[in-house]
Amino acid sequence: MKFNQLSFILFAGIFINFNSCQHKEKTVEKSKPNIIVILADDMGFSDIGSYGGEIETPNLDALANNGIRYTQFYNTSRCCPTRASLLTGLYPHQTGLGWMTKVDLGNPGYTAELNNNCVTIGEALKNSGYSTYVSGKWHVNKDDESAQDSPNHNWPLQRGFDGFFGILKGASDYFNPDNLYDGNTHIEPDENFYFTDAVNDASSNFIEKHMEEKVNPFFMYVAHIAPHWPIQAKPEDIKKYQGKYMEGWDVLRKKRFDKMKELGVIDENVKLSEKDKDIADWDSLSEDEKIDMDKRMAIYAAQIDCMDQGIGRIISTLKKHNQLDNTLILFLSDNGGCLQPISRGESKELADLGTEKSFESYRKAWANVSNTPFRNYKKWEHEGGVSTPLIAHWPKGIKEKGTLKSQMGHVIDFMPTILELAEVEYPKTYKENKITPLEGESLVATFNGDNVHNRAIYFEHTGARGMRDGDWKLVSLNTQEYPYFKDWELYNLKDDRSETTNLASEFPERIEQLSKKWYAWAERTNVLPIDGRGWYQKINFPKGVKTPESK
Repeated sequence: MKFNQLSFILFAGIFINFNSCQHKEKTVEKSKPNIIVILADDMGFSDIGSYGGEIETPNLDALANNGIRYTQFYNTSRCCPTRASLLTGLYPHQTGLGWMTKVDLGNPGYTAELNNNCVTIGEALKNSGYSTYVSGKWHVNKDDESAQDSPNHNWPLQRGFDGFFGILKGASDYFNPDNLYDGNTHIEPDENFYFTDAVNDASSNFIEKHMEEKVNPFFMYVAHIAPHWPIQAKPEDIKKYQGKYMEGWDVLRKKRFDKMKELGVIDENVKLSEKDKDIADWDSLSEDEKIDMDKRMAIYAAQIDCMDQGIGRIISTLKKHNQLDNTLILFLSDNGGCLQPISRGESKELADLGTEKSFESYRKAWANVSNTPFRNYKKWEHEGGVSTPLIAHWPKGIKEKGTLKSQMGHVIDFMPTILELAEVEYPKTYKENKITPLEGESLVATFNGDNVHNRAIYFEHTGARGMRDGDWKLVSLNTQEYPYFKDWELYNLKDDRSETTNLASEFPERIEQLSKKWYAWAERTNVLPIDGRGWYQKINFPKGVKTPESK
């Protein structure tokens, strides 16, 4: 009798424990979604199909058609500042990354790396029950910290993440990166390596391993370098597009503009901004020039196409494990199309363009197409530099399908969104450091409702300034000399989203009102003193050097 009672107690205990584990797994899956943030690099507002582009992106388009698209979402106009804001929920200068990771400029907003007064999403989720992974481009630590004997305190595993595969620096050769890491270990790429495929496959592998070993939800940050220069792609992907761009940028830009209106991603009243005067008419090019430029855009398109193919593999992995329905996928770009005329590498021959022998960019005219219908490019605060597509897909949490959202948002909104879904409080201190309060707003309320309300968001990069307050946009270009910025321009984006008519002379009182708000923000968030040298000089500034403005 005692044996039977003991057996029953043991069996009941096992049964109860098994059922509690099962219940725990189901509860976690039901209440807390997996979250995947996918970031493209140097990709313009109109490049993907669901935002007006002719590049084939069926997987992203499917996410858009079964989710929602934001039409007025913003980044910070540059690679690492956007990453810093996305990861922390703060403006980049508050994290130390107001400029780039090249060198410490000697002021709190420009230290070239994340400071200790911010936390990453990985750190915020550390004790929440979420596993956290990064695949791709990190780019929020000092450039010299990728050397083997350098400190790694700002690498992914040291900033809260459980797994990392990718590069630490900004740009990279796609076929043979010299800056490739698995966790904290430097590794060499395999034969037939291509970075975009490796990033997507590593992401799928993180999911596979997680599902084998764990029942808790995960957060994954998939940070591509595609389609950032150098334009390098696999031959089969290039072949798919070569010749399709012979109609030229003038025709293609108009086609995208028309499609964007048809899709509704821009309003009917939006005008197509004028082409920059230094961009030649396509018909004025020689045949050889047209062939060269056609191939450049074909390679760029191939890079985005390949990225989309790999995103499809990530989606398939989620489906395999019945996780797609309860996974929030967010896709966006870190800045607008890039005009830089990069040209270096082993070969300048057309036949080698797009291969490892070549290290080129797609050039300003095509960047103008990428940013249709807007003005300006990466590094500037006009709409062409700071506007990004944002797709949100989450079948269990987003009931609206194929909906367009006009609510204004910013990459600072990712941290509060993720924390709300994870049911985690933002810390006031972390590792005995006081943490800067959040700047962003959660997007969760916008998933199934309009929730449109006025707010102010702010921009600054290397002297280029901007802010949007409701429908009004204050913006200025930078200059090479102190004080590093030009006069304010003023636009009403409700009537003029592409910033074609400067209203500064008509509304001086509004400029005064908004500029006071901008300067108050700049003072509060470590933007001042503005240091605009980095955008035109390639020297390494010595640590501690002071700008004229700070003397």
